[in-house]
Amino acid sequence: MRYSIVPVTTEHWSAIRRIYLEGIATNNATFATEAPDWESWDASHRRDCRVVALQSIAGAAEAGEPIVLGWAALSPVSSRMVYAGVAEVSVYVAAAARGRGVGKALLRALIEESERNGIWTLQAGIFPENVASLKLHKSCGFRELGVRKKIGKMLDRWRDVLLLERRSEKTGV
Repeated sequence: MRYSIVPVTTEHWSAIRRIYLEGIATNNATFATEAPDWESWDASHRRDCRVVALQSIAGAAEAGEPIVLGWAALSPVSSRMVYAGVAEVSVYVAAAARGRGVGKALLRALIEESERNGIWTLQAGIFPENVASLKLHKSCGFRELGVRKKIGKMLDRWRDVLLLERRSEKTGV
């Protein structure tokens, strides 16, 4: 599968939202139960660290309509200056593109972008049942810090979240 990793634009929003809804439907990607509107999503994510994987297919390329295979973005963890270089990772891959390396390409691109923009620590909160996401993050240098036991309730069930972190070897050393 051929694709390119490019910065998010507003034109990608409908596909980003659709892919986010696919993640929500798994009940193992997020505590969210619905996707936000563009304005809310845009305001909650850093503008300098958000990427999409685009696949061009025959016919669609001429029409200028590449297919969004997945997205990754960073959210600030705090407004305090001491945490200016710490961000939380979100990576979502379309159901039809999972298991093909898209998530790894997105996460690697997001790591590079984060380091170019002065981020020294990335963190991720992942449900223990989301084995693919755990494997992906660990393959990109994240380490497990611990378990946040029963941190939130979802569908009348308390859920644990594993906290992972990746410290940059280039930024903030």
